[in-house]
Amino acid sequence: MTLIKDIKYNFYNTTILNKFIYLNVALFLIFNILSVVFGLFMIDTSKYVVKFILPSNTQELITQPWTLITYMFMHENFIHLFFNLLWLHFGGKLFLEYFNEKQFISTYILGGIAGGLLFILAFNYLPALKEYNLNAKALGASASVLAIMFAISTHIPNFKITLPFLGSVKIKYLAFAFLILDILSIPKGNAGGHIAHIGGAIFGFLYIKQLNKGFDISKNFYQLFSNSFFNKKTKKKKKNQKNIDIVLEKISKSGYNSLSKSDKELLFKASEQKN
Repeated sequence: MTLIKDIKYNFYNTTILNKFIYLNVALFLIFNILSVVFGLFMIDTSKYVVKFILPSNTQELITQPWTLITYMFMHENFIHLFFNLLWLHFGGKLFLEYFNEKQFISTYILGGIAGGLLFILAFNYLPALKEYNLNAKALGASASVLAIMFAISTHIPNFKITLPFLGSVKIKYLAFAFLILDILSIPKGNAGGHIAHIGGAIFGFLYIKQLNKGFDISKNFYQLFSNSFFNKKTKKKKKNQKNIDIVLEKISKSGYNSLSKSDKELLFKASEQKN
């Protein structure tokens, strides 16, 4: 289908920031569409969705450790998704003006993990939260977004942005306002979410501080994701292009009739993809 091809092409040929945005949107749509479809057949999907959401209960976490990653791509509703991606777009664009893609990936993932770990620790050891530990869950990209925001605000604290009604504001003050708001909001509901935000913010701050000392946390961490779907397609395309270049060189030296059957098939497939 042309639509699917277009989507795949746009995904693999866009920036890493847009890939993360697309991934969050895609998962939101997939889970919600499946929820509607299964709902028509009176099938409860919540027991499946919860397998991708981070639990604070350590016994439950042991049975689904992947949730420490998947939770940061899950969203409760459209408003939750919209505002997270709005700030990710803003912070991510600014981040990528000063840092590379592997640093963006590492900050997003490790910031989300830091937020998730602080959430787990809080609900297991803070007296006011321990009683809610059995059912406490975390989801959303907020911790990752705060990691990106605090990383860039630590790197360029005096960078000014223009906000409606407030005018020009230094980014360090905006980041500080986010942090204070999260701290003050802990006793007012969604304590787990606000605590996770703080964990992401702390990671973003410490990451830049360590980077300024010459230690890049992302350098080794990124190797774990070097063969992920974010660049696997790119590697395949480069390999195919190299093979095509070899075939074209054969044609220039010996003519088209010198090509093998596999060489001709390779050229045919390449021309089909362009069309």
